[in-house]
Formats: sequence, C-alpha cells, structure tokens
Amino acid sequence: MERNFYWVNIADVPQWYITTPTPASGGSFDEPWMFGEGRLLPDPGGIKARVRNPGQKRAFVFAGVERSPIVSAAVANVFRTFAPADVQLFPVSIEGEAEPYFVVNANRVVDCIDEVRCLEVQHHPEGSFPEYAGEYRWIDGLRIDPSKTEGAQVLRPMKFKTAFIVSEEIKAALEAVGNLGVSFERVTGP
Repeated sequence: MERNFYWVNIADVPQWYITTPTPASGGSFDEPWMFGEGRLLPDPGGIKARVRNPGQKRAFVFAGVERSPIVSAAVANVFRTFAPADVQLFPVSIEGEAEPYFVVNANRVVDCIDEVRCLEVQHHPEGSFPEYAGEYRWIDGLRIDPSKTEGAQVLRPMKFKTAFIVSEEIKAALEAVGNLGVSFERVTGP
C-alpha cells in the first residue's frame, strides 16, 4: 500500500503572527533560517519569539519570513510520538504566553522529488546563486515518490527544503489536535 504525504503550508485562516525566533539572551541567530534547512542542530539554548500581530492563537504556525515551525505542547507531542528520529523540538518562549511552545526542526532531508509528476519546476538560473546550484527555485504541484522516503514521517525534500512534508499518520494526528494555522497539500498520487 502506498503511503501518502502532505506539504504543510500556512493556512488562509485568521491567526497570530509570530516573529522569527531569536536567542533568549538577545540579538539574533547567525543563521535565522536554520530551522528550515533540514539538518541536525546543536542545542541553540534558550529561544524566544514575540507576537507581532495578535490575531487568533493557533497550535501550529510558521514564524517569520524564514517560516520556522512553531507549535503548542499538544502538537509537539504528536511529533515526539510519531517522528522522534525525524525532528528536534526546541522550547521557545513566546512573549506574553504562559503556555509552552516549541520550534520544530525537521532534520531529515530525503531525495524523493518526482520531477516528472510535478506540475511545474523552476530551477535557479545558471550562475545566479552559486550557493543554490542544483536546487529548485520553486515547484508548483509538488509530487514526491513515497517509495523513496526512507521510512521518514517528517522530511524536507532534497533540493527543495522549503517544503515541510508529513506523513498521512502525522497529518491525521495534527488534525485531531485541531486549531491549526496550517493547511495540507497532498504530494503523492496522481
């Protein structure tokens, strides 16, 4: 039986806007995008974020322009239960909030994009950004080959780490928590 996977994106629902996470001691991280690169990270120490636009509090949001996944304790428990080897959870203190929140670092990068079945792929123009050579600039209608996911429940696709991908099991567990500020786009199948 083929496993289904979903690209988790910002949902078009009223929600609060949380700023890019920063060190609790002040300043900013040298690599503020590190939570979206799909690599195992050393413990960054205390992390804080603030609410820039109050909106409706959600259990799962993407913070800042770097789209750092920030989740409630209930959502963190889903990742802890179903994907302990695929993610790191770092506590983040959100200004004005007593409840615990976590930054989710998806640390599995898998070469699983099915370029032929994607609706449209855009490559970086040759020589434009040497640091992104061989990576995709954007993909519309992303499709992955589930047989190449290497047993991952949460992953970022190689050459397109922008995409935060979860299995159908994780999607169902997240939806059971509810009050999400994210949507799910299926990336398997026709």
